[in-house]
Amino acid sequence: MNTSFLFYLIIAILVVQFVVESVLGFLNARRFGEPIPGELQDVFDETEYQRAQAYKKTNYRFGLLSSGFSLLLTLSFLLLGGFEWIDGIIRGITSHAILQAMLFFGTILVGADLVTLPFSWYHTFVIEEKFGFNKTSPKLFLLDKFKGWWLMLLLGGGMLAVIVWLYEWAGAAFWIYAWGVISLFTVFINLFYSKLIVPLFNRQTPLEPGSLKSKIEGYAESVGFELQHIFVIDGSKRSTKANAYFSGFGKQKRVTLFDTLIQDLEEEEIVAVLAHEVGHYKRHHIVFNLVASVVNTGITLFVLSLFINNPGVSMAIGVSQPSFHAALVGFGILYSPITELTGLGLNYLSRKFEYEADEFARTTFDGPPLISSLKKLSKNSLSNLTPHPAYVFVHYSHPPLKDRIRQLKA
Repeated sequence: MNTSFLFYLIIAILVVQFVVESVLGFLNARRFGEPIPGELQDVFDETEYQRAQAYKKTNYRFGLLSSGFSLLLTLSFLLLGGFEWIDGIIRGITSHAILQAMLFFGTILVGADLVTLPFSWYHTFVIEEKFGFNKTSPKLFLLDKFKGWWLMLLLGGGMLAVIVWLYEWAGAAFWIYAWGVISLFTVFINLFYSKLIVPLFNRQTPLEPGSLKSKIEGYAESVGFELQHIFVIDGSKRSTKANAYFSGFGKQKRVTLFDTLIQDLEEEEIVAVLAHEVGHYKRHHIVFNLVASVVNTGITLFVLSLFINNPGVSMAIGVSQPSFHAALVGFGILYSPITELTGLGLNYLSRKFEYEADEFARTTFDGPPLISSLKKLSKNSLSNLTPHPAYVFVHYSHPPLKDRIRQLKA
């Protein structure tokens, strides 16, 4: 496979992806000023709507700047031999394939994070602060960064080491064993994410006995949903935005409510949000998403195995010596259009699942409390009420608010 062709193909993929994203963002931004849909007139008053518009425009301009910088940084790295420079330094440190791969990816990922740190800082402490969302302190922000790097080293680095070892041991057939290891890891994380990962960043406390807990337990019992764990997470220490999520399955399943959600919503609305989450479980969306992730990983690894031994895939990113770690980078970029197409399908299914979970909540609990909760959450996060259909199709894992409300009322 011609190295020069692959090199310019990588450049073309990066540029085309940026152009497509920019066009989608532009189309979406053109709709910022459209009138609020009739069924959403009570979400914002005029002052709040103007604030929401300003928030969307600010994020749009910031997104253009940050994504443009990221593209320029990546292209510069490719064109000026950045990957070859890092690869040469690492080869001077060690000849061990696993250590080379870990140092190579660690240097690139941490380096990229440090270079783009000003953008993250600005978004958190200028934009989010300006619009009243940020509750993160500079100390907590930096602490989160360090914890993220350590997790990347332990989990990402550990997984990378296993995959490189499997490649060294099994050759092109490594993908079968790697698929099994990654699948087991995926299931494990789904089961124990809330127990092992979340406590590193947030404090979780059991929901105290009272009216809300009684209503939640009463609803769960009414739909035959065994619920032993209801936790409240201190999301307010980072942001005023509210959320709730469901994690695990079997005896490890639990519901987690953000403390901001409890502050912002009435009890009936919180139970409605919970009913929506239970709907995902009852409709087997969680298992489907897990299976889809495992299958997608298997396909990706199989295709990787077909190209991993081709020197051109490694050398397409500018390195002079082919290696497993360089081929991973080259393959990752070359395969990204397929990943984008897969993402379109998964987003479509995700939006479909959201409608199904909404319908489950409506039929097993009530529609109006869910509608009012969705409106409040959209208002408090200054969400976009008039997104462009093309932007929704590509990026939204949840349907726009107006579509969800129309479906709930249908």
